[in-house]
Amino acid sequence: MDILFFLIHKKLMNSNEDIQTILVTGAAGFIGAALVKSLLSLDFQVIGIDNLNDYYSPSLKRSRLTQIEQFSKDNGSWVFCEISIENSRLFSDIMKRYSPKIVVHLAAQAGVRYSITNPSAYIQSNLVGFANVLEGCRENKSSHLIYASSSSVYGGNKNLPFNEEQPVNHPVSLYAATKKSNELMAHTYSHLYDLPTTGLRFFTVYGPWGRPDMAPMIFAKSILKNEPIKVFNHGKMQRDFTYIDDVIQGIICCCFKKASIDDNFNPLIPNPSTSSAPYRVFNIGNSNPIQLTYFIELLEKNLGRKAIKDFQPIQPGDVVSTAASMDLLYSWVGYQPSTSIEDGIRLFSEWFLDYFENSY
Repeated sequence: MDILFFLIHKKLMNSNEDIQTILVTGAAGFIGAALVKSLLSLDFQVIGIDNLNDYYSPSLKRSRLTQIEQFSKDNGSWVFCEISIENSRLFSDIMKRYSPKIVVHLAAQAGVRYSITNPSAYIQSNLVGFANVLEGCRENKSSHLIYASSSSVYGGNKNLPFNEEQPVNHPVSLYAATKKSNELMAHTYSHLYDLPTTGLRFFTVYGPWGRPDMAPMIFAKSILKNEPIKVFNHGKMQRDFTYIDDVIQGIICCCFKKASIDDNFNPLIPNPSTSSAPYRVFNIGNSNPIQLTYFIELLEKNLGRKAIKDFQPIQPGDVVSTAASMDLLYSWVGYQPSTSIEDGIRLFSEWFLDYFENSY
């Protein structure tokens, strides 16, 4: 984390409220754990919530929590609560007990393909759970809610790069539909209850401690075990891979510049990313789409082994290409990703080889 960058942007806060306590849902997740460590390094008290579900191995989540515990001994104040956001009573109790001014909501049922066979998990976590988060913020008068949306909301759109003024009316997975629903629900609370909300559309976040269900981990494991990797759409896929450190810097900057009313909002030509309410939506990506085949080449180089490629057709719910326009977030908080795909894959591979050294 560039501390100077953070301090400059902290001055952009819209109030002088005491915001030393920040609540992070999904704190044992990939992005959540990285965010918690950065916030602790900046001397904030962090309340973490996670249900440690078994969508992927809870052992990796517990390893992230162990790392946070070790880190927190010398950096800041850390409290962890193992609860599900779907439990409205327990979540409400946590909000009342700690009264966080800022809530960063990262808990969700993730995964596009999993949503095809397990839709109810997405309804409960991404809709019911998100409603509980909104209610908790409203009841406890939180000053800002930052929540995870997704690049998947752009669905079948082929007009690259994606920008926040484009309509997102054609999702191609239930996961994407729930993320668009989150944006709509957040807007309602911004409008009705004057709750500032900022949605961040993440673009393929990767790096150390990443999710096992995503391409970097899946491919790396298969390469080291000399097993075939499934390369969908015959490799003709592009993703706007975004390194975890860049994402965390963007989230923290948004924490301290809360959503505000757009004075230029025109209801006759409504801009989907702003509002006459304190509501904002931003892409958070790298603005540099990478061909899937090149991504695999970098993994091969850093892992020291060749991949066995099993070329397959595109999967239901997938999109061929993603690319983020970063103009809006840059103008809002000066966000500029700085990690190249070459450096990012090297750092990921070094971590992967170290973490799984006894497995392969």
